[in-house]
Amino acid sequence: MSQEPNGKVSEPMPNTEVVAKAKRRQYTAEYKLRILRELDGRQGEGETGALLRREGLYSSHLTNWRHQRERGELDGLAPQKRGPKPEPQAMELARLGRENERLRERLRQVELIIDVQKKVAQMLGVLVEETKPDVPS
Repeated sequence: MSQEPNGKVSEPMPNTEVVAKAKRRQYTAEYKLRILRELDGRQGEGETGALLRREGLYSSHLTNWRHQRERGELDGLAPQKRGPKPEPQAMELARLGRENERLRERLRQVELIIDVQKKVAQMLGVLVEETKPDVPS
């Protein structure tokens, strides 16, 4: 508060600046449980609305948090990742694709080493028996 020249006391101006990119609110599990416990202890009419206004929450928050608590989802009370959830089959397919690529690269390296060993043996005059690699069909 500041005093104007005419003797009146003026309230400070509220900060009305709008941020360029809004930040999504995230609530900790402790906060959610505290709010739910506080709400469970309230029995009077209009007290839920007062709690929601005081905390800046929506009734849908409470509904979701109650469902999570009822299902016993301990991690469910933590903030959830947004966006589409990956399908288990797609994740497995991607994992197998990465493993396949890694094994192909290893096979390429092994074949290169074998070729080098053959050339060294030929240079030293050692007779090398040609064998076909066992390829599963």
